[in-house]
Amino acid sequence: MRQDVAWFITLPVMLLVLAGFVWVARGASSPGSAEEITATAARLRTRIFWGLVLLFIPAVGYSLTKMPYPRATGDSAAVVVVQATGHQWAWELSPATVPVGKEIEIRVTGSDVNHGFGLYDPELRLLTQTQAMPGYTNVLRYTFVRPGAYRVICLEYCGLGHHSMMAPLTVTGTN
Repeated sequence: MRQDVAWFITLPVMLLVLAGFVWVARGASSPGSAEEITATAARLRTRIFWGLVLLFIPAVGYSLTKMPYPRATGDSAAVVVVQATGHQWAWELSPATVPVGKEIEIRVTGSDVNHGFGLYDPELRLLTQTQAMPGYTNVLRYTFVRPGAYRVICLEYCGLGHHSMMAPLTVTGTN
């Protein structure tokens, strides 16, 4: 979807640039005084500038409506908070059981070194991820749509026991 939008914007801009090159190439062979050429170039630059302003302000405004970050709901009481702390070589999740259909706020930090926090569904497809860093907390918000046994797996090499750094996250209830 987003690639289609990029193409629909890029192709007309490329055609405009090509038209500019053709216009300059055709005008290069015609004689004219330096003052005429300078005045024409100044008018053209002004028109191009305002055309770009009129084109890009709506494009940037539209792109800001498609931000990938969740909107704040303002109802923090409805959010279930999970504290996730990465240790060498284990995850500590509190609580380790959450309800389905409710917004979950996962606060991710590291106690020793950097870890990669990856949340996987029961089929081991990556749902969301962030970094777990000592002295800093990253916040993920996610709503589970079906119950099951999910896994938190470390995505960044953190030492000899990295390969076994997994923790279960159980999602209960019906949607």
